[in-house]
Amino acid sequence: MKPIRTFNVSPSLPKRLEPLRKLAYNLHWDWNFDTTDLFRRLDRDLWESSRYNPVLMLGTISQERLREVAEDEGFLAQMDRAAQQLEDYLKERTWYRKHRDRKPAGSAAPEATPEATKAETTFHPSSFIPHPSKDCYAYFSAEFGLTSCLPIYSGGLGVLAGDHLKSASDLGLPLVGVGLLYQEGYFAQYLNADGWQQERYPINDFYNMPLHLERNPDGSELRVSVDYPGREVFARVWRVQVGTVPLYLLDTNIEPNNQYDQDITDQLYGGDIDVRIHQEIILGIGGVRMLKALGLHPTAYHMNEGHSAFLALERIRMMIQEEGLTFAEAKQVAQSSQLFTTHTPVPAGIDLFPPEKITYYLGHYANTFGLSKEEFLSLGRENSGDLAAPFSMAILAIKMASFVN
Repeated sequence: MKPIRTFNVSPSLPKRLEPLRKLAYNLHWDWNFDTTDLFRRLDRDLWESSRYNPVLMLGTISQERLREVAEDEGFLAQMDRAAQQLEDYLKERTWYRKHRDRKPAGSAAPEATPEATKAETTFHPSSFIPHPSKDCYAYFSAEFGLTSCLPIYSGGLGVLAGDHLKSASDLGLPLVGVGLLYQEGYFAQYLNADGWQQERYPINDFYNMPLHLERNPDGSELRVSVDYPGREVFARVWRVQVGTVPLYLLDTNIEPNNQYDQDITDQLYGGDIDVRIHQEIILGIGGVRMLKALGLHPTAYHMNEGHSAFLALERIRMMIQEEGLTFAEAKQVAQSSQLFTTHTPVPAGIDLFPPEKITYYLGHYANTFGLSKEEFLSLGRENSGDLAAPFSMAILAIKMASFVN
């Protein structure tokens, strides 16, 4: 039974404690000891029971405790230091800014005017969040391991992706992450009464996680759509702020999607082969459309494993239909600005899809490209002449990248 109306309740913080909210919604706290110690000091037991989730913690802590710390000079001093550390971090003259602004020997340095300083760091409305440059680098991954309170990862691939974003933030790189926001994430393991290992999928409550729902200027949810046979699937966009790096996550668990389509972003690595194709279409194709809807124009696209390789097809389609390029021209442009990293170069770690599934879900791309069915399928085959070979996402990514590692 669906609810008649849904209410989202925000914590009532005393005005003096407002910096806690800004600290909670930027994952810089995850690698800043002073800030994590601040939340631990606020309520040690609640910090642990919330799985180290400051947003959930602020939403469940007692008003009595909030009033108490609002008058605790020691706590307030530590909070102010943490808030200042975050602000200084976001404004820091990073490695990237130093190298970006480097001038040839003998040339005069630019004048440090207030206008120039303001232009260098444009802040996102109502928060200490630098707005991403329109000329950025996009990093696509099926999972991101950033912190335990955001369980949308399963292991090494996700942890590496999360560390990649954190390192990019420390260096000041204009990186944006693109992924999926899973309603149940990855399974948690436990032992039953008989000692057998069991799995369960905890439900993620997005409104009690360090997530921002992206909205249009009129306040409505920002949504993108992707075409599937006979229907359109919609996804809304959430943002995780990782220091200076925004991570945008697509979520299909919304109306007017039918129940099957709402479950596309249900579980990480869950479901059958059709669910996997649906997920990878949302990630790759939906991800490219999302960046466009956000007004971002990446100069490079990095595919972390082959799950997002369909992004190359969407970029080629856009260049053909919107810029009038031929398939060969669009493919060359796409290749020149795409990179691919593989972590499991063995058959068991690579998605292989039956040819008939690819033509069913993506055959319209072949028509747009002016390719025959077999020419289109050869984009994902090691041997183009092997008509029985499955469609490999890794092969597609390799063929569509200018650099592979």
